[in-house]
Order: sequence, then structure tokens, then C-alpha cells
Amino acid sequence: DNHVPQQTSITNARATLKRVFGYDQFRPLQAEIIQGLIEGQDAFVLMPTGGGKSLCYQIPALHREGVAIIVSPLISLMKDQVDALQANGVSSAYYNSSLGSREARQILAKLHAGELDLLYIAPERLLSEEFLLRLKEIPIALFAIDEAHCISEWGHDFRPEYTQLGQLRTVFPEVPVIALTATAETH
Repeated sequence: DNHVPQQTSITNARATLKRVFGYDQFRPLQAEIIQGLIEGQDAFVLMPTGGGKSLCYQIPALHREGVAIIVSPLISLMKDQVDALQANGVSSAYYNSSLGSREARQILAKLHAGELDLLYIAPERLLSEEFLLRLKEIPIALFAIDEAHCISEWGHDFRPEYTQLGQLRTVFPEVPVIALTATAETH
């Protein structure tokens, strides 16, 4: 009977929502998305800014074995997310061009030691051959592609790496992928 584990996973996720993030209940659709991801399903999430998109991958990251790899195009956004997660006691880091070589080495050491729940990374770093080889050596909880509109809206000129993220499915067929974007402004 599949029903029992599903109930357990969403009950546990709700406990994490309260304990780690301080919210009493999920917003519409969050629970279904979170439960699906915990169970290993892929998802595409379109929500308004401030709609709670990041919880859709942050909570499953804490309920699946391994590290969640969060692909984000914006260094400032990565820092804000990591600062907020660390303030809530979640082991997280970012790996991008803003780090000095010593800091970068420390983060990679934590990654290999299984000490991170979430790692935020720029797409060009993630898709480097060296980094993909690293990831093959460790358990990955999920991939989250934040600001997924970058794939289509600006096309190949903006971040060519975004169009190459489909490789993740080929290289890591067992790992669930969630792509997230804010609803477009209508003028």
C-alpha cells in the first residue's frame, strides 16, 4: 500500500516546515510538489515571486539522502538563500566565482564529506567536466534549476549553460529534477 509512506513523507515535511522554516502550513500546491520530489518525481514549478518556490526544493533536500544541487544564475541570490538557510540551521553553501580558492576548497571538502544538505552553484560551474565527475562520487538528493525562465526567455545569449542543463538527466538518470520560475510579468 503506497498510501502510508506518502502520508508519512508529507507529515515529516510539514514538521520540517515548522521546525526549520517557522511556517505552520504549506501554501497551495507546495505540499504536492514537495511530496512528489521526496518520492523522486520531477517537477516544473511556476509560481509568483514570493510564492514560496524555494521551499519546494529546500524541504525535499532535507528529506532525501545526499546533497541537493541548486542551479542559480545570480550570485547575490545564492548568498541570500544560503545566509537564510544557515540562519535556520541548515547546512548549505554556494560554489561560485565570488569565492577565493581557499574557501572554494573548503566547500568542496564539505561536499565530499557529505556535510552539505544544499549546494548552490552557477550553471557554468556545475556543467564543467571536473565538477560533474565530482558529483558522480557522491549521493545527490535532487537537482533544482532556479530561475528556469533563463532557459528560454533570453535564449542562448544569456547563459548558454542553461540550455545544456538537460545533460543532467542523461548523466544522473535516477536523480529527480525540479525546475522553478516566477510567473512572467504581464504588460
